[in-house]
Amino acid sequence: MADGEVLIVVGAAIIRDGAVLAAQRAEPESMRGGWEFPGGKVDPGESEEEALIRECREELDVDVRPLERLPREVDFPTRPGSPRAVLRLWTAELLRGEPRLVEHLALRWLTPETLDDVDWLPTDAPFLDDVRNVLAPHSVSSSLLDK
Repeated sequence: MADGEVLIVVGAAIIRDGAVLAAQRAEPESMRGGWEFPGGKVDPGESEEEALIRECREELDVDVRPLERLPREVDFPTRPGSPRAVLRLWTAELLRGEPRLVEHLALRWLTPETLDDVDWLPTDAPFLDDVRNVLAPHSVSSSLLDK
């Protein structure tokens, strides 16, 4: 990677039935137990969408279809001398398979109400409001229904 380049990491907000998939990290030790959106580095010559599909196959043994990249991106720390790295989160649809533990300690489907029930990694936590909005884009307040 040349000077000034940015390492792009993609995460998948896999959405099904009003919930999003969260994965608990096993490695590295410094991140063990923290929760994230599954994903990984974009390889040279690979698009973000291709990387997302590949990473979900490798990490969860599922096929997904990337839908939309959320507008926010989050810088995250790398080793000294390494390029700047950013996490970009994509919403994705599950096409084939049931997510299974391949590289993670645990998996959970979280609703807008339960998104805060897990200990999110600092790089993934900034996306929670965006994901909550995607999960419940046009929910009608119950108080309006009572009138």
